[in-house]
Amino acid sequence: MTDPVPMAELWRSDLLESQHLGHAVICDDSGQIVRAWGDPEALIYPRSSCKMIQALPLVTSGAAAKYGLSTEQLALSCSSHNGAAIHTSRVRAWLGDLGLSDSDFRCGPQVPDDHDERYALIRGDEQPCQYHNNCSGKHCGFLTLAQHMGAGPDYVEIDHPVQRAVRDAFEEVTGETSPGYGIDGCSAPNFQTTLHGLARAMAWFASAGDRSDRSSLAAQQLVGAMVAHPDLVAGEGRACTELMRAMDGRVAVKTGAEGVFVAIIPEKRMGVAIKITDGATRGSECAITTILSGLGVLDANHPATLKRMAPPQLNRRKIEVGQIRPASALING
Repeated sequence: MTDPVPMAELWRSDLLESQHLGHAVICDDSGQIVRAWGDPEALIYPRSSCKMIQALPLVTSGAAAKYGLSTEQLALSCSSHNGAAIHTSRVRAWLGDLGLSDSDFRCGPQVPDDHDERYALIRGDEQPCQYHNNCSGKHCGFLTLAQHMGAGPDYVEIDHPVQRAVRDAFEEVTGETSPGYGIDGCSAPNFQTTLHGLARAMAWFASAGDRSDRSSLAAQQLVGAMVAHPDLVAGEGRACTELMRAMDGRVAVKTGAEGVFVAIIPEKRMGVAIKITDGATRGSECAITTILSGLGVLDANHPATLKRMAPPQLNRRKIEVGQIRPASALING
């Protein structure tokens, strides 16, 4: 067991005020570790960073082809979206295509992060619906798969055919037997894995173009959809969207709650997985940006890079009083 290492720091004047510790792994297409920080065998919940794994059965089962799903819908199946109109309109249309309604979801309502949608609800004195949930695209994928299977409506239950298929896919691509699961914010099971297993899975996605089996072809479709529609994977102002745009579709990235972030780098056949142990998003965004920049796939001077890798900390008068920066262990370790 290796302790977590410093990955991101907050400096105020000349004093290190705060520090985010974590673990990170870079894997190659053979599943071997290229570089690691902290403990590669640390056991985590990948949270929403693994949505492309959860979407694999949607494609491998033939459901995506049967229902004629577009690349936009495949991107939404991997998304943690803002609940903006571009997201909710597509989710509602997808539900309609299935002959279903908001009540068929099992993800729960969520106030949208998108400013316009949130304040439209307030002005209309309306409550958020389940289609506003940031995971509603993933749940549309689950519902599509459940219909294809002829399975029951409670698709988030651990013994439901949908979740059994997800677990099989998860264990296949991580190369590990998951020791357990927790229930995610959207009520779906989230299977435990090591950082190494998660990075191995991302490298498997990254190298999918080298293979022609059904699962690898599905992986190619999902990654292609993510990079083609970064605005649907997250939304305006979000790290996933801005970083994928900055890399011109060469890399797929996906955040997860509690300080998890992954990257799929097809041109290098590499996968990256990060976990910040205190769960801080600013720490995981700084870390993934630093690693991608170090690998040469993200311009160190791009505005999206600087926004996460070295953002100034402003006070109420917009005066710069500090800065978040990567820890030396992440750069040089």
